[in-house]
Amino acid sequence: MPRKAQTESLADADAAPGGAAAVDRALSLLAAFRPGDRTLSLAVLAERTLLYKSTVLRMLASLEHARLVQKLEDGRYSLGPEVARLYSLYSASFSLEHVVMPALRELVAATGESAAYHVPQGTARLCLYRVDSPHPVRDHISAGDLLPAGRGSGGRVLAAFGGPAAEASAGADAAARELYERIRTQGYYASVGDRLPEVSGISAPVFRANGALAGAVTLTMPTGRYTEAHIPDVLRAAQSLSGCVG
Repeated sequence: MPRKAQTESLADADAAPGGAAAVDRALSLLAAFRPGDRTLSLAVLAERTLLYKSTVLRMLASLEHARLVQKLEDGRYSLGPEVARLYSLYSASFSLEHVVMPALRELVAATGESAAYHVPQGTARLCLYRVDSPHPVRDHISAGDLLPAGRGSGGRVLAAFGGPAAEASAGADAAARELYERIRTQGYYASVGDRLPEVSGISAPVFRANGALAGAVTLTMPTGRYTEAHIPDVLRAAQSLSGCVG
């Protein structure tokens, strides 16, 4: 009989409801590859997945057959050409709107306030997508509007996580640089009347799969309705998009 693992594998700990354990374990091997990894040894794959090496070898045999991984001459493993083929199909069918808009709608449903997705645009920021609050009193920004790079919660987050060039374009002085460092530390920014006295907002960064800044999710509301209780909702929305946007 196979040995029972003393430590639960990552795949077993987060198994797909109603799924197949063997598939979960095989997919966990693909997920073991991280940014910067070109090849991984059998030992590292076992360590990162918490699977026995014998189990890893069986899973790798199937993944090799499907060309999802390939074994190199030195015995190490890399991702295979089938990954590139699948990515090309995904890229061809990918629509940012189909990814971002559901997250914004969910955020509006949870908070009752307006949600937007902002991206850097030169020395400004572009409101790329927007879902309005159902309340009759709200701010009236629309998709396609350009907003200041260094004002408002969205502008502050893009400047904070966009690197020195973004800080410079936002006109960062010593006080602003200190603020941006604090934003990076806490992972979001909540502001009351930063861009306009009547408007307050909460923003969190969205990152590409390679860790680079992609944009910011921003929740805006009249200052009279501002509450920090919405911060976790904004963070969840941004985290759900990170790694899913190009």
